[in-house]
Amino acid sequence: MSTQTYTTAVTGLVKGKVQGVFFRSQAKEKARSLKLTGWVRNTDDGAVEILIAGNKFGVEFMKVWLQSGPNQASVESVDLKVCEDPGLNEFEILD
Repeated sequence: MSTQTYTTAVTGLVKGKVQGVFFRSQAKEKARSLKLTGWVRNTDDGAVEILIAGNKFGVEFMKVWLQSGPNQASVESVDLKVCEDPGLNEFEILD
């Protein structure tokens, strides 16, 4: 039985005051604590793009965290869609 059977993945945008507030580093820390893989990066229009993959429950906890983000952030919207798990080994910050 494949371990992929119990994994899920989502990707999308987090909008609001999410750049310059340690959003990416805090997202990386939270995702790794939940044993999730994926990536996070800033977009040119001031949003944060994210892909998270792993255990269904870990992904759900991460989705809740994204609604508020770190203390300095002011999240206006989170728009995530289910995607294919890219099979990454860790969670990282992309440029």
